[in-house]
Amino acid sequence: MSAVLTGTQKAALLLIQMGKASAAKVMAQMNEQEIEAITAEIARMQSVDDETVGEVFTEFQKMSVKGGLIVQGGYTYAQKLLEETLGREKAAEVLERLANRIQVQPFEFLSHADARQVVSLLSGEHPQTIALVLAHLRPEHASAIMAGFAPDVQTTVARRIALMEGASPDVVQVISEQLKLKATTLLTSQEMTSVGGVEPLVEIINRADAATEKLILEGLAEQDPELADQIRQMMFVFADITLLEDRAIQLVLRGVEIGTLATALKGAEDAVRDKIMKNMSERARENLADEIDMMGPVRMSMVEEARSQVVQVIRKLEETGEIMISRDGEDEYVS
Repeated sequence: MSAVLTGTQKAALLLIQMGKASAAKVMAQMNEQEIEAITAEIARMQSVDDETVGEVFTEFQKMSVKGGLIVQGGYTYAQKLLEETLGREKAAEVLERLANRIQVQPFEFLSHADARQVVSLLSGEHPQTIALVLAHLRPEHASAIMAGFAPDVQTTVARRIALMEGASPDVVQVISEQLKLKATTLLTSQEMTSVGGVEPLVEIINRADAATEKLILEGLAEQDPELADQIRQMMFVFADITLLEDRAIQLVLRGVEIGTLATALKGAEDAVRDKIMKNMSERARENLADEIDMMGPVRMSMVEEARSQVVQVIRKLEETGEIMISRDGEDEYVS
């Protein structure tokens, strides 16, 4: 599957492929703001697969790239390109302003890798190494990777992420380099920022499927009950629907199919069911009640999966700022 690039990233990719001399001529026609934006993307762009390159060239009605091509960008390339475009002194000023924007996180080379490939890469590594890598990746990506490990590994890694307060830049650099070699890449090492703690773990678990979430929390409850309780308190679970405002419930219901909602409400507490029902039209309430009654007994695993789907809709709405979630138990709403 090819990577999804922004317009600026596509422009950066084309400039890289042109070569420094031609790219410098093109950038000479841009204003300073455009140059800075594209330079930042060139510096961050460590490698792009040939499928993505081909798609970008096709989009711009260019000749498709030959198979197997790997395009390399990086800080050094961006620096040389800027120097040829603006001169060494001006280039240094621009790069200094962009210092924070173009800093690439360690393990960036795994950011677009398939979860199964990352699982294979990390298999056999020490749990602390796995925890360090997952803590640096996007939560949704880390969740998919976490799901690929055995339950006992998931539990151990989850606990190490939660207890991780920071990591030495030197240690992270060594691990990153070793994994790059193992993955047979040609990327350069990068700096890192401190990661770890309960919050990153909660974000990872929040995006996991119902089965993985259950395994991690149950495993943590056995090894570290206090930590498991702390994580549960920070997570938004299906029962927390009672904490949502009516308007938020109505937005959530638009994104959930009636069959999924009916399954999720099987065996749910009255407060949860009432909260949902009161925010539906009379006809919708009747249809939902009929759907629930016609289902008969439902396996708990199906109920948990349906509830997980509802929670995912809620979390996405929160991420986009369409709803706000109160996680303070004292602020619960009562019907």
